[in-house]
Amino acid sequence: MDRPLSIFDISGRAMSAQLVRLNTNASNLANANSVASSKEAAFHPLKPIFSTVTQSPGIATVKVDKVVATGSPPTQIHDPTHPLADENGDVWAAGVDTAQEMVEMIETARDYQNNVQVMQTAKSLTLDTLKMER
Repeated sequence: MDRPLSIFDISGRAMSAQLVRLNTNASNLANANSVASSKEAAFHPLKPIFSTVTQSPGIATVKVDKVVATGSPPTQIHDPTHPLADENGDVWAAGVDTAQEMVEMIETARDYQNNVQVMQTAKSLTLDTLKMER
């Protein structure tokens, strides 16, 4: 990094990370009711992996290192009439816990909103400081 991180850089990067988190929640919820013909082909929920970016003591932000599929196992459902059923009459449903995904989505939205508030406060303080110069 060439220059010190400003409050706007820190909050902006945090907001970007929360958008990635929200996108993975949306993907997980969109695939919650999907089924596949094998355990291997079933959808596995996604999770972003974050890491801290520290520039100097007291100044840090976050970045998304990667998005990984979780080890949440798919659910085996016996439904011989389903077009994707295997030779045993089973299909595999995505291992998505919709209640947990909803909680995660609400938490993500709140984290994002907190960073919006930080940016609004910083902007207001900056403008108030500039008015003092007049």
